[in-house]
Amino acid sequence: MAKTRITDAELARANEKSRKRKEARDKMLADKTVEKGLLIVHTGKGKGKSTAAFGLVARAIGNGMKIGVVQYVKGKWETGERQVLEHFPDQVTIRTMGEGFTWETQDKARDIAAAEAAWEVSKEMIDDPSYDLVILDELNIVLRYDYLDLEAVLDTFRKKRGMLHIVVTGRNANPELIDAADLVTEMTQIKHPFRDQNVRAQKGIEF
Repeated sequence: MAKTRITDAELARANEKSRKRKEARDKMLADKTVEKGLLIVHTGKGKGKSTAAFGLVARAIGNGMKIGVVQYVKGKWETGERQVLEHFPDQVTIRTMGEGFTWETQDKARDIAAAEAAWEVSKEMIDDPSYDLVILDELNIVLRYDYLDLEAVLDTFRKKRGMLHIVVTGRNANPELIDAADLVTEMTQIKHPFRDQNVRAQKGIEF
């Protein structure tokens, strides 16, 4: 099939559109002058909430930042991300506090105690001026089950240091947390092999 030749007039129009797009983008970027620590929420039924958070951890490591990670409900699985992050002890502190999901322990009092212990560690990291980024992985789950006081958590977030970034993951984020956040992403499930094909959780994909 013969290649259609772009005329000089078409090329000039395309170049003009590109120039205008660049001007608009440059103007938009010039207007963005605020720098602040962000409260970020990853929620929704789709896969990728924790994965996205640990992607931010990798980016922060590359920028020489110090990161604190608290995993609330993944205590029974040895995750791949933990094994990677342990290679950066000077930059990353990772604490896995949960003793498994509630449907594994079947012990609400034990779950609440684990959640409260994890929150104490989280507050220590949030208050520690050496940390630039704190990941609270699956915090939304314990908030959903009322294992922690939501208002106390939100009050801690409101009082955080100005340049500290906090990332909260987990489905069913509380609407008040969403309102308080600077950035909220909802992962939408379109297809999932666990549901659609009976594929079990696999190393390197789920953990």
